[in-house]
Amino acid sequence: MRCKKITIVGVGLLGGSLGLALKRRRLADFVAGFVRRVASVAECEKTGVVDEATRNLRRAVDQADIIILCTPIGQMRSLVKQMLPALKKGAILTDVGSVKSKVVQDLESIVARAGAHFVGSHPMAGAEKMGVAAARAALFSGAVCVVTPTQKTNRAALRTIEALWRSVGSRVVKLTPEVHDDLVGRSSHLPHVVAAGLANLVLASSRPKEQGMLCANGFRDTTRIALGSPEMWRDIALANRENLVHSLDTFIEGLHSFRRSLAKNDARAISRFFENARERRAKWSARAVSLSPE
Repeated sequence: MRCKKITIVGVGLLGGSLGLALKRRRLADFVAGFVRRVASVAECEKTGVVDEATRNLRRAVDQADIIILCTPIGQMRSLVKQMLPALKKGAILTDVGSVKSKVVQDLESIVARAGAHFVGSHPMAGAEKMGVAAARAALFSGAVCVVTPTQKTNRAALRTIEALWRSVGSRVVKLTPEVHDDLVGRSSHLPHVVAAGLANLVLASSRPKEQGMLCANGFRDTTRIALGSPEMWRDIALANRENLVHSLDTFIEGLHSFRRSLAKNDARAISRFFENARERRAKWSARAVSLSPE
């Protein structure tokens, strides 16, 4: 696929990586970026992630064929409302948000009333580092990207967005917004809460000074994602709160079960807990490797 103009709204890690991928694969004649800070304009120019960075939202989206929202989900509705008068008829909007039901509910109708189309997306890619300086063109290569059409979705727009993600190296999976949010509530949102909880518990200021010295690879690997944007993860947790609450309840129930086995000195139950986890993790890892790009 190739477009005349693609606009990225929010040029951080994901937006910057997408800009690099679009430019290096020559998928657009012109890639524009909307940013909020003066310093971000200079940073975008320095890293070359877009052809032009601007703080003027309407200028950024003017005549854009595709607009990709790469901001925290709590900002998306307000930004889309601001850009509506400048939208090109038939323009296609998508996003990279980790929650889909609320985003689709917020944006689908108002975008349609402006004569444009919205298709929800969620590329399962990222890193603990934030900002455009951490952007890399290969971020989406081999990653799953979920698209979440509804009964109202324009089919041609859906095909365009699927082609966009495939063009930057992603494997596209179609799910309803509701199924997507249920699944990522367990596999993505819950792990972030667990990582943050461990970091808060182990690294609390009340711990002895030697505590940090005894945090080795296991702690480092388990809590790596706790370095993510607090604003972004606050918005995600609130937007998917029903699924996340349910996942937390199930997870806590499992921990209580392990605690009871430990209190009873039940070696068989404790072994089964670790054996099940090892077997399931190994099977998942083998499937993930078999699906990786060559």
